[in-house]
Amino acid sequence: MADTNTLRVRLVTPDRIVFDQTADAIEVPSMAGYIEVLYGHAPLLAELAPGEVRLHGASESPNGDCFNVARGFVEVLPERVTILAESALKPGEINVAEAQKELDRGHKLWSEAGDEAEKYEHANEIIREAESRLQSAKDS
Repeated sequence: MADTNTLRVRLVTPDRIVFDQTADAIEVPSMAGYIEVLYGHAPLLAELAPGEVRLHGASESPNGDCFNVARGFVEVLPERVTILAESALKPGEINVAEAQKELDRGHKLWSEAGDEAEKYEHANEIIREAESRLQSAKDS
């Protein structure tokens, strides 16, 4: 790596490598909140939350890049960040009508959950992902 103050960042989904490039910093949504990673960050493994991965000072996109992700893990090492996500979409790739349908389905499942905590949890997961996608599409 030519510049020793940059991170190697890789975002991978089950069907493709979304990107593999360098960046000055990256923001990643975790279940504990957003994590901002700079070169030299302490090692960390975290579960992804639905939200946006934002690259700053990326080698291929100097103005930054943004991807909406859902479910997965992020591994942070001092010089490298690897994100394994079930899905990753640029805001312009999000199908708003489909995301709205998923949100409606999540609300329906939530209202039908009764006394079953697992059903509430599943419905809330669907709702969080759909709301995250709709917000990303709206912000683009």
